[in-house]
Amino acid sequence: MSLARRCGAEVLGTSWLVFGGCGSAVLAAAFPQVGIGLLGVSLAFGLTVLTMAFAIGHISGCHLNPAVTLGLVTAKRFPAKEAGAYIASQVVGAIIGAGVLYLIASGKSGFDVHQGFASNGFGEHSPGGYSMTSALVAEVALTFFFLMVILGATDERAPKGFAPIAIGLCLTLIHLIGIPVTNLSVNPARSTGPAIFCGGFALSQLWLFWVAPFIGAALAGGLYPALFGKRAGEA
Repeated sequence: MSLARRCGAEVLGTSWLVFGGCGSAVLAAAFPQVGIGLLGVSLAFGLTVLTMAFAIGHISGCHLNPAVTLGLVTAKRFPAKEAGAYIASQVVGAIIGAGVLYLIASGKSGFDVHQGFASNGFGEHSPGGYSMTSALVAEVALTFFFLMVILGATDERAPKGFAPIAIGLCLTLIHLIGIPVTNLSVNPARSTGPAIFCGGFALSQLWLFWVAPFIGAALAGGLYPALFGKRAGEA
């Protein structure tokens, strides 16, 4: 499969992740009387990855996340020379997904994109009022565990065909943990898409949601093969 087609799949998949996950938070989380709440938003993010893993996993690997791409590069599961194209595609997809969501959400009277738009934040912009340090630690730790699950579930020694389920459920779980702290990112592209439309605090705090997931992913990418060995054919 050509790099262009694989990158196209990453654009499609990441737009679905942002539209589905952030859309559930913006449109449905607190909808009068039938709001889906934190559990529903967490499930929505997990389901976007699970469904796209089955849809495009055989095409691009379904990274949908610059941190996942970096972690796979660090673990020598993905060629470093293609990482830039994948990451750019993921950011483009996230902006498209956020743009579609904005067009829908802005059709309701009283909508104010600057109130958050499912953006990630810390301090006064943390849903639970958590500090920058708490946000940094949470994003590093949760990205680390997410990548460990991804690397384990996609290891050739793991049971075949179940990786999308494990990865989707893991993303659901880490959202249940992390939404009160930062609205949960573990994905720089997911953070960038809504931040572009929200502006203000979301853009000024965006750096943390690139730095922390990259640290967590790099740690997992280096530690997994050191702890559990490498797959056949890996250097």
